[in-house]
Amino acid sequence: MPGKHQHFQEPEVGCCGKYFLFGFNIVFWVLGALFLAIGLWAWGEKGVLSNISALTDLGGLDPVWLFVVVGGVMSVLGFAGCIGALRENTFLLKFFSVFLGLIFFLELATGILAFVFKDWIRDQLNLFINNNVKAYRDDIDLQNLIDFAQEYWSCCGARGPNDWNLNIYFNCTDLNPSRERCGVPFSCCVRDPAEDVLNTQCGYDVRLKLELEQQGFIHTKGCVGQFEKWLQDNLIVVAGVFMGIALLQIFGICLAQNLVSDIKAVKANWSKWNDDFENHWLTPTISEVLSTAGPQQNSLIGAPGPAPPSRHVFFGLGGLYPEPTFKNW
Repeated sequence: MPGKHQHFQEPEVGCCGKYFLFGFNIVFWVLGALFLAIGLWAWGEKGVLSNISALTDLGGLDPVWLFVVVGGVMSVLGFAGCIGALRENTFLLKFFSVFLGLIFFLELATGILAFVFKDWIRDQLNLFINNNVKAYRDDIDLQNLIDFAQEYWSCCGARGPNDWNLNIYFNCTDLNPSRERCGVPFSCCVRDPAEDVLNTQCGYDVRLKLELEQQGFIHTKGCVGQFEKWLQDNLIVVAGVFMGIALLQIFGICLAQNLVSDIKAVKANWSKWNDDFENHWLTPTISEVLSTAGPQQNSLIGAPGPAPPSRHVFFGLGGLYPEPTFKNW
């Protein structure tokens, strides 16, 4: 309509998405660095950092690995997302999206395989627990992890108390000189609520008793079966936690990709504006040359020229430029 000007909104980077991604990832980055520092500190206390071969000497799982791996992944993701959003760096933002997407698909594939191959997963879990039972006394962190699991799930061993025959301190062979022979760790014991002091010797010689008698002193169910029962009883909570993590990952990927699209749109707009500016202002046409030439120069080509125009100043990409004149035509 006449009398009204049309305004075209140029593309810009959304501040809300940018700083939300920055704030979320800086928290992620700090937590990852904290986990990593705890893991490295624990390894330093156990002398692993001065003797790297100790990592492979342990037959079971060193729980410190969980802190180091999780902390390392969180630190890398947090750094890429935080700096990428703050500096509008498309490379770091794409790395963040791809890395987070890879983790999401690995989690999804693991969940599907665990559901399809339940028997194979159960066998692998039995094997994993038994390997850690063998190394129970080799690492204090592993020992605490096994004790926590057996107390929390009220279980003993992978399939039952007899799995502790795999440990050199608890096996029932005649050649075993250990005082813990034919026993189990205290975490297998049935706790008496009236006891104020934990009896760490409650599992001594308990496997010399009959199985029915053992039930009054220790838990006789295996940890694999108890873990499956716990999953079934808390299926909604577990599924909700995993769904929440998956939605956060998808949201982070979408946010980073949206920010990359905004950055590319702004760059494309600046590039187009730069090209238009150079074409219209920095490159004079023939008519502009003739219009800026004086009467003497125009008479050389047989055309009466207008009076020389006054010099003007216009803005260029590198600063102020005088309007071109042609004194030496």
